[in-house]
Amino acid sequence: MAVETATQSVGPTADFNGDIDINHDTPRRKDLERVAELPVLDKDGKPHAFKSLYAPINNERSRTLIIFIRHFFCGNCQEYLRSLSSSVTPDILRSLTPPMNICIIGCGQPDLIPMYARETECPYPIYADPSKKLYAQLGMTRTLNLGPKAPQYMQYSLPSAVIRSIYQGLKTGRGAFKGGDYWQVGGEFIFDDGEVTWCHRMKNTRDHAEIPEMRRQLGLDGATPPLRKTFSSGIRRSSSQLGRKLSDRRKSWSRSRDRSEKPSPDGSMMEKVKEDQAEEEKGERQTKEEIKVTGAAVTSNGSTA
Repeated sequence: MAVETATQSVGPTADFNGDIDINHDTPRRKDLERVAELPVLDKDGKPHAFKSLYAPINNERSRTLIIFIRHFFCGNCQEYLRSLSSSVTPDILRSLTPPMNICIIGCGQPDLIPMYARETECPYPIYADPSKKLYAQLGMTRTLNLGPKAPQYMQYSLPSAVIRSIYQGLKTGRGAFKGGDYWQVGGEFIFDDGEVTWCHRMKNTRDHAEIPEMRRQLGLDGATPPLRKTFSSGIRRSSSQLGRKLSDRRKSWSRSRDRSEKPSPDGSMMEKVKEDQAEEEKGERQTKEEIKVTGAAVTSNGSTA
């Protein structure tokens, strides 16, 4: 089913090569009426009407930036939120007239929200739309294309993003399957008194609106953004912890081989050889299963990371 935007229709399940030719037209009133009651889920799985994120309260003017990210293991989106959170802090938003709010929506399962908030150090509310109905109705689409160049908000290399995603997948176990649709891309929407006054839809997996542009749209022209570390200490920790985990696994296999080489009660050499082979095969199967579990998150983060 095609998704109608202000000037074009985009097939949300289409397979794209290269950047998507998508517009940045703001949703019309009837588009917003269709999505107003659609649910977004908080970290506890509790549903909230989408309009509750941006609708005016007590007739007071309300401004909200809603950022639609990709799946919860996407290294690009995680880095975007780190950069944005560093440059646009809650204190800065409260100083604006009228104040601005920021909300984040991802397409994965809500039980991954605490992990995502921890990894990104994002101070803003995070919700989930695993149905992806909001993405479709608001004209966002799907692609795995990386785009022609790395964006300014990326402050680390693609291999670092892959390492981080691997470790996140290992830590979450089966949660690696709950991150969301790896093809889905998002965008940024500014709501003012319930109407969208500006929006940007991603045309590749790294095409979030750059931080300087985002600051201008929020009314922060000329303000000096806070400095951010050029290399995330969390990535170093992830790399080190992943290395220790793999090292411990190798030591475990080594101890298993050592035990299998000790004389067995019946003295059968053939049984010792079979035990050794079985132990090694078990270790290889465990490793392959871990790769399968995290591979989905990493594959996207290699083409989406």
